Amino acid sequence: MQKELKIKIARPFLPLIGEKKRIKFFYGGRGGGKSYAFADALLMLGLKQKLLIACVREIQESIKDSVHRLLADRIGFYGLDEFDVKESEILNRVNGTRFIFKGLRNQDAQKIKSLEGVDIVWIEEAQTISKKSWEILSPTIRKDGSEIWISMNREEENDPLWVELGANPDERTFVQKVNFYDNPFCPNELKKQALDCKQKSISDYLHIWEGEPLSQGAHKLIDSQKVRLAMKPKIKESTSPLVIGLDVARFGDDSTVFCFRRGRLCLKFEVYRGKDNVEVANLATNMIEKYHPSKMFVDIGGVGGGVYDILKDRGFIEVVRGVNFGSKAINDERYANRRAEMWDKISQWLDDEVELPKDEGLFDELACVNKRYDFRGRLILEEKEEIKRRLGRSTDMADALALTFAEPVYDRGMIKLYGNGKVSIEEMFESAKHKYGGW
Repeated sequence: MQKELKIKIARPFLPLIGEKKRIKFFYGGRGGGKSYAFADALLMLGLKQKLLIACVREIQESIKDSVHRLLADRIGFYGLDEFDVKESEILNRVNGTRFIFKGLRNQDAQKIKSLEGVDIVWIEEAQTISKKSWEILSPTIRKDGSEIWISMNREEENDPLWVELGANPDERTFVQKVNFYDNPFCPNELKKQALDCKQKSISDYLHIWEGEPLSQGAHKLIDSQKVRLAMKPKIKESTSPLVIGLDVARFGDDSTVFCFRRGRLCLKFEVYRGKDNVEVANLATNMIEKYHPSKMFVDIGGVGGGVYDILKDRGFIEVVRGVNFGSKAINDERYANRRAEMWDKISQWLDDEVELPKDEGLFDELACVNKRYDFRGRLILEEKEEIKRRLGRSTDMADALALTFAEPVYDRGMIKLYGNGKVSIEEMFESAKHKYGGW
């Protein structure tokens, strides 16, 4: 009991040990003392009773990447001899409390089953946690009374765990912002650094020291506020030509997405999983026959080339156009490839009064993409694999929307669908006879 009293928890963090909640979410800027407070609170609880505590993060290549060292230092600082610091875990020899350390990247439901009996999970550097990792972890922590502790310095407006938990907490979630001025143990040197930063750059100060997300600026292609505004209903209908973008799934966990857009109004998305090329082509055929789009732009950079070939063979060459995201841009002086060009068209489109379906997945995809410029000053987007690593999935919906901007589309009336039995040979000759006096 003597050693328990040595551990002092700063007032803002007392809910960690004194309030029963499923989620305890703490965020803020540098100097708030989140890591020290979490470590001390877990050690305090681990002295009182036997607990299994997991310290997890998105990427942990080795134990050095974890808070193992921090916990070991705090154990030494307080002289907690009950704890035996091992190479990959920490044990309390008296009551059996155990700390384990894991990275979540590339973990599946089977590999993470070892966490099923955990009493408390500490998600450190939670701003880096992908949505995919959270969706695997959350249902695994299923023990009655178990808690999930989250500490993060926000990076972006759409950080997955912030969107999922912090922005709109339910009755089982406690959310607390803690900054350096809330921390009674914050060193004076850090306080001076914060004030110096505030004088030099208020935007840097707000992000680093106040825990605000990075402002939308030079590194982001699309401003998240524009996307939010576009998701507010404002357009009842549109008479502009219907354009459909078809992004065909490349890998097993990707989705095939159809995007329907008329001018300033994006009408809807249709999402499919586990479809082969023939099945996707059948879906596209049905949509062409049902909705009569002026154009359907199909991504042919991967397996979509097969879908495009089938649709051409069926006689839809006037409607369907193949687009390769990696090919040369139409405006080669401004864009490094078609992908950058089409995505920038979305950004420009959002400057107008437009409407998107309200969908958080779509919001995340549109607002997450970073941009840069090549040696010729042309716009280039970050690699799809990097986005997928951070977001936890591919930007399939946003790519389908981008495809609707592949080329300008003008309303020339409903396109006649020749071929594949859509119009008979007799009808073709009869049409030519009436229009041109013969074939």
